[in-house]
Amino acid sequence: MGKNTKTDKIKATESENVDGEKRDFVVLAATAMAGVGAASVAVPFVHSMNPAKDVKALASIEVDISGLESGDEMKVKWRGKPVFIKRRSEAELAEAREVDINSLIDPQTDEERVKKGKEEYLIVLGVCTHLGCVPLGKGSGDYNAWFCPCHGSHYDISGRIRKGPAPKNLIVPEYNFVTDKVIKIG
Repeated sequence: MGKNTKTDKIKATESENVDGEKRDFVVLAATAMAGVGAASVAVPFVHSMNPAKDVKALASIEVDISGLESGDEMKVKWRGKPVFIKRRSEAELAEAREVDINSLIDPQTDEERVKKGKEEYLIVLGVCTHLGCVPLGKGSGDYNAWFCPCHGSHYDISGRIRKGPAPKNLIVPEYNFVTDKVIKIG
């Protein structure tokens, strides 16, 4: 009984090999299932970080500006914020270009704020750069353009801060002309 024969040793070795092979298969199967489980959790999680369809829809808008006459302005809403679109007259263009940029709080030429060939159109976010109020338009303020009544910021016909606590000019959003009378903002 107590003797180990050569046959018993061979059987024990074969049994260990079979057990080892079973163990390797179980480990491999468990690892594969864990990988599949992790992927099934990670994919929806990463997808949830993408913007929703309604947010993508608001990413850009097209605006028909064919009704704007010289000197007129209009407001549209983009990404929940007002956008001022001003078609400036020849006198307003001349006034905007005559300003000494060294006298400005946030120095920027009129040419830097408009598209070449479409200089008469100025497109700016209608949000005061001081505390985010909406400035009044239609010739308001000391510079006959926009005035923020909350704290007294005055903007000129190019949307540049000229007087008051606002630190920066009105922001010019990314935009381009789809046609002569349609602009795409965003």
